[in-house]
Amino acid sequence: MNLVEKILARASGRARVTPGEVVVADVDRILLHDLSCYLTARVFEEEVRQPVCHPDRVVVVFDHHFSPPTEEQARMLQENRAWARRHGFHLFDCGSGNIHHVALHAGFIRPGTVVVGSDSHTPVHGTLGCFATGLGNYSHAALGLPFGKAWFRVPELVRIELEGTTGLGVTPRDVALFLTGQIGEGGMVYRALEFAGPYLEGLEVFDRWLFPLITVDVGAKSGHVQPDERTLSFLAELTGERPEAVRGDGDDVAEVRGWTVDGLEPQVACPPTVGNVHPVTESAGVPIQWAELGGHGGGRLQDIRLAARVLRGRRVHPQVRFNVVPSSRWVFTQALREGLVEDLHRAGATWFPPSTGSNQAINMGALAADETMVSTHARNFPGRNGGGRMYLASALTVAASAVAGCLADPREFVR
Repeated sequence: MNLVEKILARASGRARVTPGEVVVADVDRILLHDLSCYLTARVFEEEVRQPVCHPDRVVVVFDHHFSPPTEEQARMLQENRAWARRHGFHLFDCGSGNIHHVALHAGFIRPGTVVVGSDSHTPVHGTLGCFATGLGNYSHAALGLPFGKAWFRVPELVRIELEGTTGLGVTPRDVALFLTGQIGEGGMVYRALEFAGPYLEGLEVFDRWLFPLITVDVGAKSGHVQPDERTLSFLAELTGERPEAVRGDGDDVAEVRGWTVDGLEPQVACPPTVGNVHPVTESAGVPIQWAELGGHGGGRLQDIRLAARVLRGRRVHPQVRFNVVPSSRWVFTQALREGLVEDLHRAGATWFPPSTGSNQAINMGALAADETMVSTHARNFPGRNGGGRMYLASALTVAASAVAGCLADPREFVR
């Protein structure tokens, strides 16, 4: 069996499962952010009315309403806090960071486990070799909380193999954007994706992270990287414990698709969708008013380091607002220790609390209809950040554009 099949077989108490079968599996972790927590809590308390089966498996992170701008939103957070504390959930309040980065940095994600969450980018946790996927609020309320279970149709596995070496100014985020465009939105509906190959194996864990992140945007059910020595060493350093790793059989896949990263240019996902991906040279010169490091795919320590590489000795363009949003308090602490906070501050960037940043413009980042942002966010759909236009790019491209005042090729800034 492949990795997904082995995990779902264990979790459902079966010796073997095959694609297309429906299984009811034990859930090892439930992740809720403040928006979904409120909806799930109302359904659970009003319609289910049962004890929570495994409260220690539930993690709640306030990352959208990290600074509630209205009394109504403040009241929602107040109710969320009371509900999480009443049931004994793990609660990470405002300013803790992005839900997925917090869950990982806090040591809640382990190889070989089943992880479900309300956020559609929950498959990102497959980076550590688990089966992770997003579920609806009613699923959490009706099955996850009272019974500690969820049902799944076992997906077929497609292996995505990457090889080659990237050139100057081309980062793993560029490769992930390129893949999204190549596979296409909805190109892998309800399939499990295994990201593999020499290029991926050479990446550190938080650069591998960017590949399972695209899972939902190409329509897949889950995405993962087979756990290896790099995975286990990362977790041992993070938690002080070295977990056991489950690995799937190498030939048990429905399809293998491969790409080389040789010769790849920096990429940009252009409005209006994540699949509209082109080399940055095709959009260079488009004026921008906003730039941001943040979101589920951005605000990593790696992103902040890349931005500092561009901005040292330079200034943010006077007509651009450059927002930097750490993905977690841990990342912000590391950025402080490395002097990155001062570097970006002196260059004219504005720091925000660890969170999802301008995701859905709930606390920050709303655009006027004629404004444009370039961001490390995972989505750029119309209306997501107000009426403006959003381009998705790597941290290098975002920082270069913030300096230039328009979409810019980062290779001109890092030669």
